Amino acid sequence: MALVHDWLTGMRGGEKVLELIAQDFPEAPIHTLFHFRGSVSPELEAHPIHTSYLQHAPLAKGHYRSYLPLFPKAIESFDLSPFDLVLSTSHCVAKGVIVPAGAHHVCYCHTPMRYAWDQEKVYFPDDRGLVAWLRRRVLARLRRWDVASASRVDTFIANSTHVAKRIERYYGRSAEVIHPPIDIDFFTPGSGASGDYCLAVGSAVPYKRLDLAVAACQQLGIELRIVGGGPSAQALANRGGTTTRVLGRVTDEELRDLYRGARCYLLPGVEDFGMGTVEALACGTPVVALAAGGVLDVVEDGRHGVLFQEEGDHHALAAAIDKLGKTRLNQAGLRSRAEDFSVQRFVTDFRSVLDHELAAAESAPEGSLD
Repeated sequence: MALVHDWLTGMRGGEKVLELIAQDFPEAPIHTLFHFRGSVSPELEAHPIHTSYLQHAPLAKGHYRSYLPLFPKAIESFDLSPFDLVLSTSHCVAKGVIVPAGAHHVCYCHTPMRYAWDQEKVYFPDDRGLVAWLRRRVLARLRRWDVASASRVDTFIANSTHVAKRIERYYGRSAEVIHPPIDIDFFTPGSGASGDYCLAVGSAVPYKRLDLAVAACQQLGIELRIVGGGPSAQALANRGGTTTRVLGRVTDEELRDLYRGARCYLLPGVEDFGMGTVEALACGTPVVALAAGGVLDVVEDGRHGVLFQEEGDHHALAAAIDKLGKTRLNQAGLRSRAEDFSVQRFVTDFRSVLDHELAAAESAPEGSLD
């Protein structure tokens, strides 16, 4: 068996899912575009890790995303001929790996590429000039490759209903939904009272719309704490002034304490799933989120928090935060909802799908999987 992942440059949600899958296959090699040693967990780095030729490209460590136009060819360059089973975890190009004839390819898809499809204008708002013209050509070619390479996957698994619909829309393929695993044994309610700040967790990239959280909390005069770095982190801190604290990376224990102490967890953008949403609920903290995307698989309005409808409107987010303050929620109910997304549930569901697909592949006549 071989594992394929887009890149190993930090322990984000996708890497945590990969880590759990890889535990079942301790000797499986991981094929990835880039790997910077020490950036992911020792459990992942215990596996043989094979990187693409882009690993040695100039300035790759700090600017690997700049090589996006070369990602398809790089992911196709891996020799997987020794393997009968390939399992990719993909949010970019990993699902486009070329598998040998007769092998079975299962893809756990976090999302089709956001910046190539429905969120192109969110990532690249400036559509004028030569650079924008070149970028549009690159993204058009990337979309064509993305659709064509989807046929190399035998079985798609999506991390949310939202992503399953995107897989069907862009690839014309069906996908079973298995939500990502959350360590609810670690993320637990605290003994103290909630604090007076709102919390947002995530890299400061355009689609997360952390700028809306900054503006909403400024409007209400409430402190906002943001966990995570990203290219726009300093700009958010500057914009937020005294009401915004950008904390950067924190330890797991510090993050748990921040969840426990927050009045609410904010999710102002469209997320494919939003693992932080479940982590917050597991700590007994309600959620205020845009009523779109993967959060609809998790949060019921008025029961686990407050959902607002007006995408891109910080006034609507502020109104939802204010409404939450007047809504009585049961902390035990928040915790109970999080328990539906446990690690054990993920392991059981994922193994069941994998066993079923492997049994089907073994019993199928030769060539019937094409």
